Amino acid sequence: MSVTNFCKLDTALNLLRKLPRVTLSNIKDNPGSKKKPKRGRAQHGGDKHGAGNKGSGQRQNYMRLGYETGNNPFYLRFQMEPYYKGHHLRRQYPPLSLLQLQKLIDTSRLPVDKPIDLTAICNTGLYVCKPDKHHFGINLTDEGADLFQAKINIEVQWASEQVIAAVERNGGVITTAYYDPQSLWAAVNPRRFFMKGVPIPKRMIPPQDAIDYYTNPANRGYLADPEKVSWERLVLSQKYGYKLPEIEKDPQYRMLCERKDPLQVFFGLEPGWVVNLHDRKILKPCDEEVKAFYNPQ
Repeated sequence: MSVTNFCKLDTALNLLRKLPRVTLSNIKDNPGSKKKPKRGRAQHGGDKHGAGNKGSGQRQNYMRLGYETGNNPFYLRFQMEPYYKGHHLRRQYPPLSLLQLQKLIDTSRLPVDKPIDLTAICNTGLYVCKPDKHHFGINLTDEGADLFQAKINIEVQWASEQVIAAVERNGGVITTAYYDPQSLWAAVNPRRFFMKGVPIPKRMIPPQDAIDYYTNPANRGYLADPEKVSWERLVLSQKYGYKLPEIEKDPQYRMLCERKDPLQVFFGLEPGWVVNLHDRKILKPCDEEVKAFYNPQ
């Protein structure tokens, strides 16, 4: 035996002396002797608690609707906002705060030398009103009332007492007006409406559950008596402790007093007119019956 083979044998014997005894626990199966079990495809094919199956510890436990963050449902954790209590189940008013309105004015997205209505605010692209989602206009909220400084003539669909005081304190005028669904589709996207080539609709009167709101001078309703509205302006200024500006002496008095007719949808456009955007023309009806339908006296 050569010296090299003797060294290899001695190394192998020393290794065997250090290794444990051969038992069933430390031997390995031959490659391919066992096949990995496949998941069954029958009724109970995946209900075994194996390493490759979904056991009870791997299944998620989904909470009930309304209890996503704890034991209290969401309608108990968040306060109700009774902006339009009474008919809010049928009509909703997406909010627009006075702070957002001030930003739109400061960034020149809304002019202060012209009346502001739903159409002007939707044309900014920063306010969305979807009539198909039961949206019926703007709910002007009082967030940022202390920072609001613009003097405007604005028409919204819902406003609180604090919002009215914030607008009138600066010498502005605010009006709450109702839009029926047909008029609302035209007001939120006038370009799409004019491209249809149909006459401008006339606004309908508010429904029975909203007529009290829009005829109330305290809410600055568009159907209220103007003399009573002037009296409510004075009462509100005394309640909140500010001096009511005299809009009669204001250089912008004509703009501040400009209001729509109760049947009118757009400023400067009468019901029954057809706007041709391609030719940049306005077609007015000549038939007396058509005029009587859109503008009854």
